[in-house]
This record gives sequence, C-alpha cells and structure tokens, in this order.
Amino acid sequence: MVRALGEENVVTLHTLDQFGDLLRQNGEYEEARKVFERCLAGQEKVLGKDHKQTLGTVSNLGNVYYGLKDYEKALEYYERALKGYEKTLGKTHPETLGTVYNIASVYRDGLKDYEKAEELYQRALKGYEAQLGKDHKDTKRCAMNLAICLATAGEKLKFGKIIDEYPHIMIEVPGLKEYL
Repeated sequence: MVRALGEENVVTLHTLDQFGDLLRQNGEYEEARKVFERCLAGQEKVLGKDHKQTLGTVSNLGNVYYGLKDYEKALEYYERALKGYEKTLGKTHPETLGTVYNIASVYRDGLKDYEKAEELYQRALKGYEAQLGKDHKDTKRCAMNLAICLATAGEKLKFGKIIDEYPHIMIEVPGLKEYL
C-alpha cells in the first residue's frame, strides 16, 4: 500500500494505525511501537498534531507503553492526547474521558498513586454517566476499576458506595467481596 499510495496518504496512515493496534492487541508491543511512531510522524505532517486521528495514534502509543510497563512514557503520551482531545473535542467527549480513564489506570497500576487514580476515575465516571448513561459498558468498566482502586487503597466506605451504585461489579470481580 505504501508503494501504491505513498507514505503520507491518509488511507496508508489509517491502515498503519490499524496494523499497529492489531500488533498491540496481540502483545507485540515493540513492533506496534515502531508502526505507531511511523504512523504518527506521517499524521502530524499530513493531518496536524491536534487532528482526532493523530491524537488516537498518540493514545495508542500510550497503550503500547502501558503494555510495556513503561508507565512514565505511557503517561507522557496519554497526557499529550488528553490535552489535544480537550482542545478539539471538549472535556466531556467520550474520547477525552477514555484518556482520563487511561491516565487513572497508569496512576493506579504503575505509579501506585491511588489518590490521583481515584480522582481521575471519578472524573471519567461522572463524564461517562452524563454522556453515555450508567448502563453503558464504558461507564460500568470505569466504575469497576474505580472500585478496584478504592479496594486496593483500603477505602471501604467509598468502595461500598460504588458497589451500591454498580452492584454488577461484585459479580464481575468476585474477589472484591473481601473488601466489604
């Protein structure tokens, strides 16, 4: 495709992004990183730094570094994506909220800053509830990860409140019952 359409063709760049995501999903993080970096360079040149597709690739690079457990680098890419999404899509757009959620996961899983993670999960959850509703899969996933964060941090009262609002969490994550 690169030979036929050129390195800086929008279709080529979109295909590269999809290929990188496939590699990432298969755990081939180093190869995915190379593909995403190549794609990002082209997107920045052709689409601009704040284009939604460019920001999606920036976020995908954050996902790659998260998978590599390089949490500082993941945070760098996620924060860049967040800044761009807030500027172009707004603070309550689902893409923006997804990036807030990803940053919260970095703070919880990698940096072990449960207070910061809780703050970000709460922000994402509030936005998801308002934009998508309480029954949307992204809202439920966010509530579940907030509950895990609260349980890990020993915040039993806050944990109980989330469980009251989202009882499905106890079914999906049976190990959390010990925190009640």
